[in-house]
Amino acid sequence: MSPRWGLVATIKAEAEEILRFAAYHIEAGAHRLFIYLDEPCPAAQRALQDHPKCRVTLCDAAHWKPLIGKRPVKHQSRQTLNATQAYARAQDVDWLAHIDVDEFLVSDRPVADHLALLPSHVQTARARPMEMLGGDGTAFKRFIPNGPDRERIVNAVYPTFGEYVKGGFLSHLAGKVFVRTGMEGITIRIHNAFRGPDMIDDTQELDGLRLAHAHARSWEDWQAAYRFRLEKGSYRADLGPAKPRARGGLTLNEFFAILEAEDGEAGLRAFYDEVCADTPDHRARLAAHDLLHRTDLKLSTHLATHFPGWSD
Repeated sequence: MSPRWGLVATIKAEAEEILRFAAYHIEAGAHRLFIYLDEPCPAAQRALQDHPKCRVTLCDAAHWKPLIGKRPVKHQSRQTLNATQAYARAQDVDWLAHIDVDEFLVSDRPVADHLALLPSHVQTARARPMEMLGGDGTAFKRFIPNGPDRERIVNAVYPTFGEYVKGGFLSHLAGKVFVRTGMEGITIRIHNAFRGPDMIDDTQELDGLRLAHAHARSWEDWQAAYRFRLEKGSYRADLGPAKPRARGGLTLNEFFAILEAEDGEAGLRAFYDEVCADTPDHRARLAAHDLLHRTDLKLSTHLATHFPGWSD
């Protein structure tokens, strides 16, 4: 029997984006989706409650009071608490992964087939990311494994800004992990899982299963999230630089501050055009290093299939 798998996500988004995420992963074979709504979204909540594979929780005061007393200020803490609660509840799946609403599992075969191949002693398994180019949503840059060639390749693909983007990605390189269910003392964080105080570091890579991350769907989408990411998200000041300080490394937070001070919005646009935009030149540079991945997520199709007739 193929293993059953599920997902948990803490989401703050418009109803259609939430339901596209859910529909895509139901189509991909998820047996259970634990959706925590970080703010009220009545339309999505109603639709999710009506679907047999979804378990939806509104993260209001009644949710947080018995869990921790009050709503945590940091969204990362809210995600961790919700994912850990979902793990304790995930008794009808063999594996649970914690991902975000802008992330989609992409595979050349059923996700369950990848999980079925894992040895019984493996407790966590990692899906590495690929980052969507800002365009029609069908082109992605692939993950470059860590090694002596990574920096050279990134600088070849991004000759102007490559030294500031680790692995050529604006967002995370860690990917997300599937965690085998049924274990005691598990805490699920953003990119890893802990058993008691110790991180589970014997994690197997899931080759052929990718986490498609729609980090910057367009210039407008990127700008809408930019200030939040600088202050509290993936560009915040406490994250490390792309290369060591001793070699002139800057964090993205520092780099963007300098770029804005010197060139303003035009500088940010030049950065976006080289590193994010879906252009023939960008695709060619990626393809030259076998880093271009093409796929159609068919989000509208899956939405119509699993939430027929949905509307606000």
